Amino acid sequence: MTAVRYCGKIGQLAACRHYIIRVIVKGGGEEVRTGISAGQRLAPLQQRFIRLGFEALEEKEGIRLLFSLCRYRPECDQLIEGCVKDFGSLRSLLSASTEELERAGVCERGLVVIRLIRELPEEVLKEKILERPVYESAQEVFDYLGYTMRDLDKEVFKVLYLNNRNQIIDTADLFEGTLDSIPIRPREIIESTLAHKATALIFAHNHPTGDPSPSKSDKQLTRDLVFVGNILQIRVLDHIIIGENRYFSFADEGLIEKYNLNFLNLKIRAVFDNEAAYFKKLAAVSR
Repeated sequence: MTAVRYCGKIGQLAACRHYIIRVIVKGGGEEVRTGISAGQRLAPLQQRFIRLGFEALEEKEGIRLLFSLCRYRPECDQLIEGCVKDFGSLRSLLSASTEELERAGVCERGLVVIRLIRELPEEVLKEKILERPVYESAQEVFDYLGYTMRDLDKEVFKVLYLNNRNQIIDTADLFEGTLDSIPIRPREIIESTLAHKATALIFAHNHPTGDPSPSKSDKQLTRDLVFVGNILQIRVLDHIIIGENRYFSFADEGLIEKYNLNFLNLKIRAVFDNEAAYFKKLAAVSR
C-alpha cells in the first residue's frame, strides 16, 4: 500500500514569506520599501497585518497588502482589484509567471517585490540545507523543496548532489516536462554527477496534481537509476515526489533498498549463469 507523508512544516516555510513582508512593512519610513514617507501612517490593512499577521487577513487582502509595498498611486486601485479578481489569493499571485503578471498590468517595481518575496525564502532554505553536516531524512529535503515545487504547473526533475560524507554539495533542475510526464535522460544525470564530483544522489520531482503517489513509470525510472548507480558505484539515496503539502519517499518506503537487492540478485544470477555455461562448455570439450 502506497504511503504518502503529510507535512505540517510547509506552514513554517510559508512563514518565511510572512516574516519578509512583515519586516518590509514594519521596517521604518523608507520610501523605497514601504511606499510611504517618514511621518506618514501605515494604511489600516498594514496596521492590522503588523498586529495580527496573515491570520487576520482574507485571501484577497494578502494581494492588496503586497501591492501596498510597491508605491502604487491611488489611480492604480483598478489594477490592484483586477489582480485580486484574476489571481484570487496571495499564493496564486506569487506562483504566477512573469508573463502572467505583466499581462495583468503589474509594473517592474511590482515584479521585483513579488519575485523577491517568492525567491528569498527558497534561497534561505537552500543555504540552510547546504549548511547541514549530513543528509538524514526525506523530511529535510521536503522542507526545502516543498515550498518551491508545490505550485509548479509542470513537472520538474531535480537532482541533489552529495559527497562521500552524505553532505549535500549542490542542487540542480535537470529536466522539465508537462503536467503529468517528464522526459528523463540518465546519461545527462551521470554527466552532471561526474561534473559535480558527487558520490551519491537524491532525486526529486513534483506532481502538479498535488498527489505524490508514484506512478508505474516513476517506479521503473527509479529502479533504472538505482541500477545505473550500482554499475557506476554512485549511491542513489532517495527519490522524493512532492505533492500538495505532502510527499512520497522511495527510501522511507523501502523501495531503494529493494531495487539495490534486485540489482545484487541479477548480478549473482549472471555470475552463476556464466559459470554454468563455462562448465557446460568444459564438459562438452572433455567428451
